[in-house]
Amino acid sequence: MDDTNWSRLDDAVRKAHGVLMDKQEGDGYWVFELEADCTIPAEYVLLEHYMDRIDEELQVKIGRYLRRIQGEHGGWPLYYDGKFDMSASVKAYFALKAIGDSPDEPHMVRARKAILQHGGAERSNVFTRFQLALYGEVPWEATPVMPIEMFLLPRKAVFSVWNMSYWSRTVVAPLLVLAALKPKAVNPRNITVQELFTRPPSLIKDWIRGPYRSRWGHVFKAVDVAIRPLEKRSPKWLREKAIKVTVDFIMERLNAEDGLGAIYPAMANAVMMLKALGIPDEDPRSVAAWKAMRRLIVDYGDEAYCQPCFSPIWDTGLAGHAMLEAASGPEGVQPEETAERMTKAAEWLLSKQILDVKGDWALNNPTLPPGGWAFQYENDYYPDVDDTAVVGMMLHRDGNPAYEEAIERARHWIVGMQSSNGGWGAFDIDNNVYVLNHIPFADHGALLDPPTADVTARCISFLAQLGHKEDRPVIARGVEYLRAEQEADGSWFGRWGTNYIYGTWSVLCALNAAGVSPTDPAVERAVEWLKSVQREDGGWGEGESSYEGGPRGQYKESLPSQTAWALLGLMAAGHRDDPEVQKGVAYLVETQKEDGTWEEEPYNAVGFPKVFYLKYHGYSQFFPLMAMSRYKNLGHTNSRHVQYGL
Repeated sequence: MDDTNWSRLDDAVRKAHGVLMDKQEGDGYWVFELEADCTIPAEYVLLEHYMDRIDEELQVKIGRYLRRIQGEHGGWPLYYDGKFDMSASVKAYFALKAIGDSPDEPHMVRARKAILQHGGAERSNVFTRFQLALYGEVPWEATPVMPIEMFLLPRKAVFSVWNMSYWSRTVVAPLLVLAALKPKAVNPRNITVQELFTRPPSLIKDWIRGPYRSRWGHVFKAVDVAIRPLEKRSPKWLREKAIKVTVDFIMERLNAEDGLGAIYPAMANAVMMLKALGIPDEDPRSVAAWKAMRRLIVDYGDEAYCQPCFSPIWDTGLAGHAMLEAASGPEGVQPEETAERMTKAAEWLLSKQILDVKGDWALNNPTLPPGGWAFQYENDYYPDVDDTAVVGMMLHRDGNPAYEEAIERARHWIVGMQSSNGGWGAFDIDNNVYVLNHIPFADHGALLDPPTADVTARCISFLAQLGHKEDRPVIARGVEYLRAEQEADGSWFGRWGTNYIYGTWSVLCALNAAGVSPTDPAVERAVEWLKSVQREDGGWGEGESSYEGGPRGQYKESLPSQTAWALLGLMAAGHRDDPEVQKGVAYLVETQKEDGTWEEEPYNAVGFPKVFYLKYHGYSQFFPLMAMSRYKNLGHTNSRHVQYGL
């Protein structure tokens, strides 16, 4: 890179660094918007009508948002520029009608036509049918049998809620109470959507008919048919006991800051459950639950939408890494001011470390002391190892001795969270009773939290960065897990980010941190794959369709966040000086806007593959800054290896 281009790179780093400086909150943390598909804002609209707590002004703004993101196919997709999705379309149509849109308006006619052409609302997913049942739009027979008595089952029982993932457990708990009580929405405007069904719901008998992912699906369909009449005859004393145990579980986890589980579906179900139990809206528990919901609203003035949750710990950890990378090296950007900012960030993070609550994870390791971080502001029962590893690496990189105790607590917790196959899941140990993903309720196929390559990679990176001799066997088992998970083409699947580019970047960083040679066949195959999917303009991009059988590592345009991931992965593998890396860095420099930001409309992450996708608004800012800064810093050393695990 000549002097002119180096100067442009230096300028791009400074501008991007300045953007992050400006976006840091006064308390020291970063938090960016986290956007999902239309289902969350649509569900929020319907929740206001369910509760008869309608905010007219807000609903108008959400209506504008929903109309804008309607697809050309007439319905609504699960991600930017995606294909028609039945459940998203039914909810969006229902919400718009509740807001006041006439069924005769052109956009509503197009949506209704698309829904009917795809089989009608009766073919929507389980969670949508539960919502329709709560409004009386479908009979409760449209939903799978989920007896609340299952909350009484011990951990060793296959169908115990303790074998589900954290998100499933917190969503299911209040939903089981609702299914047992069978309340009906207040619905003050008597909004109905019977026109979305191909035949009257009262005449439909085949609500549960797949698609089945294995023979177990057919088995559990038969079980559903068999136990449905029995479920209605559950002894009153047993049902009351189950409701009490379930409600107690919820109330214990219903924190005042972020609600139940700190994720929208659980929070919304808890709000409806409280009303079904007869708890007044003025009750402190109801007030706190509703306030937590309202905090998720993003209001642009003319438009508004509801986020699925907050991501301050994750954003702060990743933004901190980018800031530290930009400030390091002989040409570091504002090193003194950055150090001051990072001290504030670290102090805020230290205040959020979970040290006195043994969450649900402790069921599988009851002697393990807590020491992790959650994803959100307050979610003490559900820390995750991914956030903990990222924060731990950031604090360790900062080098302040005052952070050593917190880092050691995090290290000990992550070591104790390793699953038996050597990998790590996000929230639980050995959360892999795979048969649960085949019950009728789990038509989304995401009831579990098994180990994944990207999360495992972060844990390895953290432990390797710390360098404790006693952790070597733990790291070695993790590396073997990663080797076994590598795809035939050399890539790795990205469970929490889109997708194979994200997974491959994560693993290459971990292998480098763990001391795996750049000439190792697994590394060489991954490098070859990354280079093979680079686009003509020098960037990289990957669509969410890669989760649905679409091409891996490919998209119709290059994207800043995914270009940065590919670059970081290649540099971790020792390829800093390769022409592909230089072209990728040039792409980032050339596509940066004058204000120091990058544009990225497509989604860049996933909640549940094929079901729920996400757009982290911060990804297009801190990852390009991290990649460009690392390229600069490696240019001033004799080594072409990354020193840190991200």
